[in-house]
Amino acid sequence: MTDGEDNRRRFAPRRGAQPNVLALVLAGGEGQRLAPLTIERAKPAVPIGGRYRLIDFVLSNLVNSGFLKIKVLVQYKSDSLSTHIARGWRLPAMLDLYVEVVPAQQRRGKDWFRGSADAIFQSINVITDESPDYVCVFSADHIYKMDVRQMLDYHLEMDAHMTVAAVPVPVAEATQFGVLEVDEKGWMIGFREKAADPREMPNRPGWALASCGNYIWNTDALIDEARQDAESASQHDFGKNVIPRMVGNARVAVYDISQNMVPGQPERERGYWRDVGTIRSYFDANMDLVQVEPLLDLYNPRWPIRTWTQPSPPAKFVFADEGSARVGQATDSLVSEGCIISGGRVNRSVLSPNVRVNSFAQVEESILFEGVSVGRHARVVRAIVDKGVKIPSGAHIGVDHALDLSRGFRWDETDGITVVPKGFVFT
Repeated sequence: MTDGEDNRRRFAPRRGAQPNVLALVLAGGEGQRLAPLTIERAKPAVPIGGRYRLIDFVLSNLVNSGFLKIKVLVQYKSDSLSTHIARGWRLPAMLDLYVEVVPAQQRRGKDWFRGSADAIFQSINVITDESPDYVCVFSADHIYKMDVRQMLDYHLEMDAHMTVAAVPVPVAEATQFGVLEVDEKGWMIGFREKAADPREMPNRPGWALASCGNYIWNTDALIDEARQDAESASQHDFGKNVIPRMVGNARVAVYDISQNMVPGQPERERGYWRDVGTIRSYFDANMDLVQVEPLLDLYNPRWPIRTWTQPSPPAKFVFADEGSARVGQATDSLVSEGCIISGGRVNRSVLSPNVRVNSFAQVEESILFEGVSVGRHARVVRAIVDKGVKIPSGAHIGVDHALDLSRGFRWDETDGITVVPKGFVFT
């Protein structure tokens, strides 16, 4: 009996029984395009929406969907990410449920993960130890809501070897993504990475299907493909190597996430998905959350986004001097626990826990990380200020771009966003 035949027999789905599903979350990306936010933390650990981390969205989707055996594959600067998972994502071990961190083990040599497919290959023991029927391989750094059970149902209905989640995007924007070419039955017939002329969806002119980087695999197919990729000369990446190689050689179904519906979800939210890969996309994802009718609703109790934060007191707004500019207020903003708006004004902004905005200060269209303090009469405009920065009285950020650059802040004229790195000390 060959290894492939042995795997197929061992991992054959148990018909008529509840499928045994293992989720592998790929959280080892370096996130260079999100620098300086990723200089001292892993990309999936970057804060979003004030009190959350990027990884909380995929973990919440899996847990809310009832998939409660989750391994998180980590690599770069993973300490804060591992701490966040260990303290906040505990499932009852007595019931054999878990969210566990798996570091790069170098089980196949001295190399770290060389790509998403190599991360799976180096962690095959994690899969074989659990003996699942199906494996969800999901990315850790996208913002969306999805009932993964519906994707699994589609995978089973199609009797596919692997199913790729995809989202419709305008053709003009599809050049930035891997585009899946599908037939009218939903089978993948082609895959092109960042093509200049993306193929349109059948029966939907002007739109293309962008890969979300989330996959459901039959276990034997995943193991076989990971081993084949490890033996080939490639970049060891699902999107660049594995999926294109499978075209015409395996049954690959494409699942349109705009057809997915979670409980309590407003219609405007269906199909929302953001790849938070750049400073601009990260900034825009946060701004999506502060709208009066947000594109992604954090206030749906039937599909909560779960997280862990340190215990802090409620947010506090002080000074209501009538006829004075010394009024503590926040409009169209997310203000986390422990924040004190002490006579300052905040508009269209996201404040992480324990931020303080002092009298007469103004914060406009900005993202302030945990522990940031804004001094009196200071002004922060269209900026991201990383953890622990103390902005002195009267300082301006995001107003004089030449001054921002002279201080060593990141600023790009194409997006107009200033980024103050973690722990920066003003002199």
